Amino acid sequence: MTDQAELPPGYPREWEADVVLADGMVAHVRPIVPADTEAIHEFHANQSEESIYLRYFAPIKRLSDRDVHRFTHVDYHDRVALVMIINNQLAGIGRYDRLKAGGPVAEVAFNVSDHHQGRGIGSVLLEHLADIGREDGVRRFVADVLPQNRKMIGVFKDAGYDVSHEFDDGVIAVSFDIEATDASRAVRMSREHRSEARSVRQVLNPASVAVIGASRRSDTVGRTFFDNLVDGGFTGAVYAVNNRAEPGTLISGHPSHASVRDIASGVDLAVIAVPAQDVLATVDECADAGVRALVVASEGFAEAGPEGERLQRQLLERARGHGMRVLGPNSFGLVNNDPDVRLNASIADVGHLPGYGGLGLFAQSGALGIAVLRSAQRRGLGMSTFASAGNRVDISGNDLMQYWLDDESTTAVGLYLESMGNPRKFSRIARKLATIKPVVVVKSDGGGRGAGIRVRSTHQSKEAFEQMLRQAGVIRADNVHQLFDVVQLVQSQPLPRGRRVAIVTNSHAMGNLAASAARGRRLEVTHGPVAISSEAQTEAFREVVAAALEDPAVDSLVACFIPPVARIDPEVVQSVAELVAQHDKPCAATFLGMRGVTPGTGVPAYPTPEDAVRALAAVTNYSDWLRADHGARVRPDGLNRRAAHDVIESALARVPEGVDLSEGEIAELLAAYGITVWPTVPVASDEEAVAAYKELKGTVVLKATSPLLRHQPGQGWIRTGLRHPKAVGAAYRDLDALLEPIGAQGIALQRMAPPGSVAVEVTSTEDPLFGPSVAFGVAGVPVDLLGDVAHGYPPLTDADIVDMVGSIRAAPMLDGYRGAMPVNHQALYDLIARVSVLADDHPELAALRLNPVMAHADGIEVLGATARVAPAPTRTEAERRTLLS
Repeated sequence: MTDQAELPPGYPREWEADVVLADGMVAHVRPIVPADTEAIHEFHANQSEESIYLRYFAPIKRLSDRDVHRFTHVDYHDRVALVMIINNQLAGIGRYDRLKAGGPVAEVAFNVSDHHQGRGIGSVLLEHLADIGREDGVRRFVADVLPQNRKMIGVFKDAGYDVSHEFDDGVIAVSFDIEATDASRAVRMSREHRSEARSVRQVLNPASVAVIGASRRSDTVGRTFFDNLVDGGFTGAVYAVNNRAEPGTLISGHPSHASVRDIASGVDLAVIAVPAQDVLATVDECADAGVRALVVASEGFAEAGPEGERLQRQLLERARGHGMRVLGPNSFGLVNNDPDVRLNASIADVGHLPGYGGLGLFAQSGALGIAVLRSAQRRGLGMSTFASAGNRVDISGNDLMQYWLDDESTTAVGLYLESMGNPRKFSRIARKLATIKPVVVVKSDGGGRGAGIRVRSTHQSKEAFEQMLRQAGVIRADNVHQLFDVVQLVQSQPLPRGRRVAIVTNSHAMGNLAASAARGRRLEVTHGPVAISSEAQTEAFREVVAAALEDPAVDSLVACFIPPVARIDPEVVQSVAELVAQHDKPCAATFLGMRGVTPGTGVPAYPTPEDAVRALAAVTNYSDWLRADHGARVRPDGLNRRAAHDVIESALARVPEGVDLSEGEIAELLAAYGITVWPTVPVASDEEAVAAYKELKGTVVLKATSPLLRHQPGQGWIRTGLRHPKAVGAAYRDLDALLEPIGAQGIALQRMAPPGSVAVEVTSTEDPLFGPSVAFGVAGVPVDLLGDVAHGYPPLTDADIVDMVGSIRAAPMLDGYRGAMPVNHQALYDLIARVSVLADDHPELAALRLNPVMAHADGIEVLGATARVAPAPTRTEAERRTLLS
């Protein structure tokens, strides 16, 4: 991080970012400052002659003071430069200089240290420069590159831009538009994924682990971590570090070290279990020893109050400054059950760990982490990896999901979240992960004071979170028990191919309970409930189970059996398991006294039929989502982002704290995204009304515009179907007379929408938690009174938009309700798509409301719009890679 005292005027601190490089290590990107002068001289002196020649086209042994002054003194507008810092050393420089002041074309150049080649530094700098340039009006980058500089040519080509190049006088002239494209976004996300997955892989697969704070006393946290590593059979090297013990003192049979620096063979992962006030010094020691990642188990950080929050920020800055990832602080630890690793760097003893299997688990709460692991073990679930983030200062659920995307040993994922640092990124990664592995999430409404964003306890925020999960294909559970109810089903059974369910039981009451629960969760009971006698033997139950599974009208089975004696007959369980194994249909069972995946059978058992059905319905919904067409990201044509940007910037320049846009500004803003708003003509007399009617032509409406009347519908404030000048004049006089006694002012004229139209509204808001949110509903009572609104979170796909329109309860009004003509759905989809892209492109658009929008058979007409702009909140997802702090 840069020292505030060294910052020049106009220094754009928002450009600072921590990034994960291609090798999984962390680096810091920031704008260049004059204080970098000596660092640049040193950087240049350490470069090879070849690198210097490729950058400057000449063998410059030492940069002149004049050149370095020009390099380090920039205006952050026409001349922009970024530096990349790794372990407090300058590792790369990227810059652009506009060819013309304020112009759209800039020359871009990079210089990467010979010692840091191959780590993706040039690609990261290009991403950040392009994003900064786009925000400030640069449209195109150009560069002169020597033919032998293949690495730099590769940086441009591999970024996903459409690169053109010409060979002239021994130099390749490269040029490309920097507007973000599907290809450039795909490249950025792919690189981000590979880097972050590799970073987490290094944390979970260390060759050596040191526990700093491993005490001779067995009742301490450090000693617990150390003993669990040893007892778990970690296949790498384990070191005890205790600066209070005599050198060579044995701890659990291992010699102790006074400092991690004393471990000659090096350490990959360090577990820090020292008092909070000693953590920063310990981090520095780890950096000196070349440690790549930290698990900070120490307490006394953000959960302890303001002083702890300050210490936690320092921990993050210190660790990232040294290029290290951090799990914690206040972390319960991590586990990798891979037989080739057997890493138990946690406070859970081996006896309470689940066996090796396909479940990846993430939890923020340390105390809950213990309960999670024990619950998984009791249910017979196998686990691949586990991490407890504690205060989640760095490594998060997003990082783990990036890792699980590639981890073949993980087949399902469970996350317990108390906060979300980057909801937009979470949604994007979870959606990708859910297409190949089930993702089950429990979200609490409170908890510790970690470094994330808490979903507030309001109906709106909870509904927004639920919709975001549905859009991403994530399975939502209300608590940990429900999470494992779902996991044990997806881990042991095939996914259902439809919503048709068979119910068989030896109890009429249980059958009815199961059927009622199934119908209440939109499952279709097509077989049964079939209830045999409670006294029936195993063979009778086997026959009804077989018949249900063989029924072609059945996609899944709920089997409930209450034994006539106190204990369940193992033959019943085994019999059901054998039949289920012969069919590609899932079974959720209720056997009295059993919960979990029955050992040796693979049949998931639940205490009650309702539990079984709840889990089955959740998995069925996920299976439906998995089979559905998720569509392609919407890309409406005819957009002019620059024009919209100018409207917003002009308004904020006038009122920096935020302002409602004028009718003209709204029309210009929407026109830039291909949305036409019908003009409303204010009139102050009947003569003006008639003149406006003649100008507009066709049928018009006359309406009162006073804000006093906004929430008084049905009071006669509008006159419709006016087709003649005399009718217009008379309507004006009548409405004016009606308004005068109540002191309301304002009458306007507007063209009338076609008959048979359905009034709908489309809105967008910039949510501080989730970024842009787009909503759709039928205007009036459905939206205002019943809250019948569908939400979507850009970027949206065409399938997302179709689902939004079809998901509202008032959707039949759009499809020809009671003989009316169906509206033009494609025109409606296009409008929502344009609003979603507008909201996604411009975070300064705090709120937009299109109402009324008249949808009819021939298209749509936007009759009214309001908009407010405000300083953009810091979005948690940008077009350039960055780790949250």
